[in-house]
Amino acid sequence: MVPASDAEKLILDLVTPLDETEMVPVGDCLGRVLGDTIRSQLDFPHWDNSAMDGYAVRHGDVATVPAQLTVIEEIPAGQVPQKTLQPGETARIFTGSMLPAGADTIVMQENTQRQGVQVTVLESPKAQAFVRKRGSFYQAGAELLTPGVCVGAAEVAVLAAAQCEMVPVRRRPRVAILSTGDELVTVDQPLGPGQIVDSNRYALAALIAQTGAIPVPLGIVPDQKAATREAIAEALAQADMVISSGGVSVGDYDYVDQILAELGATIHIRAVAVKPGKPLTVATFDAEEQRQLYFGLPGNPVSSLVSFWRFVQPALRKLSGLASGWAPTFVSATTDSDLRAGGKRETFLWGRLCLGNDGYRFTLAAGGHSSGNLVNLTRTNGLAQVPLGETTISAGSQIRALVVGQVFNS
Repeated sequence: MVPASDAEKLILDLVTPLDETEMVPVGDCLGRVLGDTIRSQLDFPHWDNSAMDGYAVRHGDVATVPAQLTVIEEIPAGQVPQKTLQPGETARIFTGSMLPAGADTIVMQENTQRQGVQVTVLESPKAQAFVRKRGSFYQAGAELLTPGVCVGAAEVAVLAAAQCEMVPVRRRPRVAILSTGDELVTVDQPLGPGQIVDSNRYALAALIAQTGAIPVPLGIVPDQKAATREAIAEALAQADMVISSGGVSVGDYDYVDQILAELGATIHIRAVAVKPGKPLTVATFDAEEQRQLYFGLPGNPVSSLVSFWRFVQPALRKLSGLASGWAPTFVSATTDSDLRAGGKRETFLWGRLCLGNDGYRFTLAAGGHSSGNLVNLTRTNGLAQVPLGETTISAGSQIRALVVGQVFNS
């Protein structure tokens, strides 16, 4: 068995990020990975403008207060100033408005008194106060956004402001999903004796989509060697990564590793020292254009999801072209529950993480922590880690927890 940390490093070292790009409208690029450097031909701000409602002045006119000035024009946002300030003059100005020629400072309206066209400045501002100088945020032609950045709302705003109507993004990885097992049926089929619904297909498709890739579900594969071989070959023909669940243990009908070897794969991992999720096959196919990764996950639902969170998701993030941030997110938390494990493998126990004034807290999910108990996995957003060799962690202790969902304040 490969230790979890060694397996994580080995897997990430095997990943070759996709470098193909496509152009998408700026309104459709949320969550995509930038495929090229973004530059703008615009300065930010585009011109000297006011950061405050008030009066544009020459600083020398208000160095000594009170100072009385004559208002010569009003400049709403979006309009071009028509006059140049002379000594003793000012212009009424609003947030975002262009500075008139001759002005170098803004006086807040709260520090003035106005009567007609006369305004009295009651408090002397610092020179250039509340003036946003042209190009002070960004200068035209410089690097604005770098390749490998995941586009969030702030990046969408910057791209739009830079008038990037079409945005170069990395092609989304296609991930084929296979479920192996004669006992599996689809969600719309009636259950017969000994049968279970193929829930892994839907869970893995959801996790793949959450990671920004395209799930390609290829259905259920019976426990037959020829059918398994055909399904894996088909998956490899249409995806950048293949994930199967089931068929990677040591049972009489677990054919996956044997078939991978026959198809020319290099198998790097067959088992990891993790519970749940010990059976884990990691293999590569070195094609001319792009190396393909194959993950054979356990069939038990909880084991399959834990294996994805711990090992597959980081690989998929790197494959997508992200420049950084591939590794799983671990946080230090206080456990509100006693945690128990066998001690022979790194163990993950699922539950809820909350963030309070004293940091993260973890509460163990109620019910049995069996790898087949999918029911109490609902609402899980964190996995408490019990290190190899430890059997008990008492409530109130500090633990390391893997974040697998959104964490809210308690």
